[in-house]
Amino acid sequence: MPRKNDSYDAASISVLEGLTAVRKRPGMYIGSTSRKGLNHLIYEIVDNAVDEHLAGYCSRIKVTLNSDGTCTVEDDGRGIPVDMHEKGVPAERLVFTTLHAGGKFDNTVYKTSGGLHGVGSSVVNALSEYLDVQIRRDGYIYHDRYERGEPSLELVDGLLPRLGRTKETGTTICFLPDGEIFEKTRFSSAEVKSRLHETAYLNPALTIIFEDLRGEEKVHEEYSEPDGIVGYIRDMNQNTQPLCDPVYLKGESEGIQVEAAFQYVNEFRENVLGFCNNIYNAEGGTHLTGFKQTFTAVMNTYAREIGVLKDKDANFTGADIRNGMTAVVSIKHPAPRFEGQTKTKLDNPDASRACSKVIGEQLVLYFDRNLETLKTVLSSAEKAAKIRKTEEKAKTNLLTKQKYSFDSNGKLANCEKKDPSLCEIFIVEGDSAGGSAKTARDRSYQAILPIRGKILNVEKATIDKVLANAEIKTMINAFGCGFSEGYGNDFDISKLKYDKIVIMADADVDGAHISTLLLTLFYRFMPELIYEGHVYIAMPPLYKVMPKKGPEEYLYDDKALERYRKGHKSGSFTLQRYKGLGEMDADQLWETTLNPETRRMKRVEIEDARLASSVTEVLMGSEVPPRKAFIYEHARDAQLDI
Repeated sequence: MPRKNDSYDAASISVLEGLTAVRKRPGMYIGSTSRKGLNHLIYEIVDNAVDEHLAGYCSRIKVTLNSDGTCTVEDDGRGIPVDMHEKGVPAERLVFTTLHAGGKFDNTVYKTSGGLHGVGSSVVNALSEYLDVQIRRDGYIYHDRYERGEPSLELVDGLLPRLGRTKETGTTICFLPDGEIFEKTRFSSAEVKSRLHETAYLNPALTIIFEDLRGEEKVHEEYSEPDGIVGYIRDMNQNTQPLCDPVYLKGESEGIQVEAAFQYVNEFRENVLGFCNNIYNAEGGTHLTGFKQTFTAVMNTYAREIGVLKDKDANFTGADIRNGMTAVVSIKHPAPRFEGQTKTKLDNPDASRACSKVIGEQLVLYFDRNLETLKTVLSSAEKAAKIRKTEEKAKTNLLTKQKYSFDSNGKLANCEKKDPSLCEIFIVEGDSAGGSAKTARDRSYQAILPIRGKILNVEKATIDKVLANAEIKTMINAFGCGFSEGYGNDFDISKLKYDKIVIMADADVDGAHISTLLLTLFYRFMPELIYEGHVYIAMPPLYKVMPKKGPEEYLYDDKALERYRKGHKSGSFTLQRYKGLGEMDADQLWETTLNPETRRMKRVEIEDARLASSVTEVLMGSEVPPRKAFIYEHARDAQLDI
């Protein structure tokens, strides 16, 4: 447990600048105003409570999604300081109204922290319709409240009002996201639970309680993971065949604590997750670079020492060695530096050095005593290398011998503009819809790519079958940026020819299946397209209503039709149901689905990489029982086409 520092008071709160422009540019602080950004509000408050745990005080955090749309986060830490700050206001008000006001700047109160360095609480406050705070500290319960970032309670002799006495300590924050800021204000239970469970794995001595009180069936789950990241590894691999037991490594270098766990399974895909101060780094960073490079170097040294690699053989690649690996690398850094406000990539050079030193030393100590596990890892790398070489030949044959021209094959109707930032491509199923789309589009910047039926399910297929699929080859070539796969990486996002890739499928079950197959392809072989916000799903209407009096309207779902019927008498309108995009004429298709001024589209985002990978594996993989269980669990969430 980190050394405790009891001097957590108003003097601990450093002020760097005032709260400005958060409501005008929320994306700068929470990534987006979609549900991903909405859930991020919860994580900011939770991260602050976790920082109290890392400081040695908080052992329990409770997160509740309330029926009125609010979220309550409660912890049993020391409580936010409430005494008078040198700025002339209670310290708590500085925390919630001033950017960069917090106890995380001089390493005296928090040695390591995961919150946005004093930004998180004030940003959540600024983006909430209201935020209510209760602080249990110094024998009293203190209360404060804010309306869209502004304090709404009068101070008592310059200090926060008291609600009563208590022997407990801690902070309870309840907030309602502002509907003027966010596209949706309903939190995603699945994503929040996944993040909280993840946090419990990273903090073995911490208990996190989750409650969802919004539905008929209340949810109560408790996360306590004394096995830490070893338990995390077992959880991620529960639906696979392990080749060895999880391996745990730990050490410290340059004041940076490093811990890692890995396990090999009978699957040729790597899954390596990086965390810094409990924050998941979706784009990796220097800590993962240090881990991967050192792991590769150590394994190649062992491979030559025991004769797996001969003098004439080339070294195994990092991808060879990591195929089949599930790993978690978690570091505690006193001064982390990230690329971007939402911490998707760690940028500290010393993190790479620390990971290299600790992993290099601990791997040798472990494998010198566990030769069978070493042989298992090297055998997996040897098998991966053989498959890689075979499939590189297949790739060469498929992608160089056949440098197919898309315009010549009659499928792609390209656009006239060459600036990718101005161009968009629509993937349309079927010749009928494709013909309508080609006629309806604005050919100056909109390209149309028709595909035939349902593409290959890449989750079940080998790489040679994926590359041999005509529809997939067509898309790879059309996008222009190549593809990623388990044995290398030929993907270059800078070569992408279109800023928007739009899946335009029918609004029925078959259309949903086609969209799912395409998203699986993008996620497994071109994930950067999704992570960088280039993938969209078109939302064509289900109905067109033609009233006897008044303008015609398009309705996009059954709920909209139900609302329309409530406001119009039966027989006062004619209803047309679109069974497919091919039933629309060019003008209708332009107006509803292609015209940027009137169309509706969903941008595809990934909030939780581990959850996304797990769900993709369950739903699209070859194992039936996990998929069946998932469908039963989420049946209530399904939208039925009736």
